[in-house]
Amino acid sequence: MTATATAAPAARKIAVGRYATIVTRVLVGLLFATTGLNGFLNFMPAPDPSTLAPAGVAFSAALYATGYMLQLASGVQLLAGVLLVAGRFVPLALALLAPMVVNILLFHVFLEPSGIGIAVVVVAAEIGLAWAYRDRFRPMLQVR
Repeated sequence: MTATATAAPAARKIAVGRYATIVTRVLVGLLFATTGLNGFLNFMPAPDPSTLAPAGVAFSAALYATGYMLQLASGVQLLAGVLLVAGRFVPLALALLAPMVVNILLFHVFLEPSGIGIAVVVVAAEIGLAWAYRDRFRPMLQVR
């Protein structure tokens, strides 16, 4: 077997991984840009509170009443989503979204189990993207 015959499958594997990373980055970016924009413009209908768990409704109501959800969370989601779609400052966008992704997961685990599926998908996408950009995070995690 020649060197070019063995190099072709490895190159194909890297190309598939690169495209998977780009697709995941853009989809996560679109998700967060849309939800962040929705926080300001309210173009998506809110779920019916009677179908949700009371603890989840109370928690969400408190976040909206304090302005946390509108000003901080929606702004960060919109900014990070746009950065991910544009492919600029991706590690920064992932770092900004990490606490929000953890909050989304914990919200659905403890307060509103009906949305756990999408929460797990978002966590998996965040972890996958962080792994794809791990070389950019390495200097930040080194002990000096």
